[in-house]
Amino acid sequence: MTLSLSGKVRVLVCLISLLVLLAAATPSAPGLTKITTKSGHLMVLLPAGQFSMGSNTGGADEKPVHTVKVSAFYIDAYLVTQKSYEALMKANPSRWKSPSNPVEQVRWSDAVRYCNARSKAEGLEPVYNLTTWQANNALSGYRLPTEAEWEYACRAGTKTKYYFGDDARKLGTYAWYKSNSGAKPRPVGSKAANAWGLYDMSGNLSEWCYDRYGRTYYTPSAAENPRGPTTGDTRVLRGGSWDSEAAECTSSYRHKANPGYADACFGYDVYGFRCVRKAG
Repeated sequence: MTLSLSGKVRVLVCLISLLVLLAAATPSAPGLTKITTKSGHLMVLLPAGQFSMGSNTGGADEKPVHTVKVSAFYIDAYLVTQKSYEALMKANPSRWKSPSNPVEQVRWSDAVRYCNARSKAEGLEPVYNLTTWQANNALSGYRLPTEAEWEYACRAGTKTKYYFGDDARKLGTYAWYKSNSGAKPRPVGSKAANAWGLYDMSGNLSEWCYDRYGRTYYTPSAAENPRGPTTGDTRVLRGGSWDSEAAECTSSYRHKANPGYADACFGYDVYGFRCVRKAG
């Protein structure tokens, strides 16, 4: 069949329109530096910036919305995988074993130990004192993100409920959660990234942060590089998991857990982490 000139024009217009729609729907990270570390991890350099943290329509512990400034930092594009964790720690605590899956059933304290081990493997300065569990963020090594850093990275410049907008019906494009996961975690990076090229920021596994949890911490929170309360028995987790409802996958949703528990009987096969390190 031979198309007429007008038919060819219509086809061309349709193709151009489709390309425009795909470009609008595909997140990108224009101008952001990406590096591959000595141990083979893809990291994205996020610039220093200011953002509105929290939500006035979410849970009580997400209020009030407040302005926070964060310094530049590198962050893993992916959750730490079982392959990466086992290579350094010589163990794999995960319930759902697969090298390309994120490591789960991991304690906060084990995530911190992994950060120090990864630092040593790359000739960087370990950030954590494993006796006091305190972090020296001025050192060059790997650490868990602060809660503010995590939300800044997740939002990627957005102010909406999710980093792709307010429509929860689109969540399946970006996240493994209760409605589509098949009741188990999935390989990292198998859903779309946010605008800064970070994967699984909503769903797959909830992520350990450095901060102790404080239900009312946002009211007196520091305005620049906050690091959470100075006391408390639980640590913050962010992002939804494969077992989360859509409402638990928002950019502002907060969760907490005892840093020493990591047993599947308690549901901790939904907890994982990614690393950050200072820029420069």
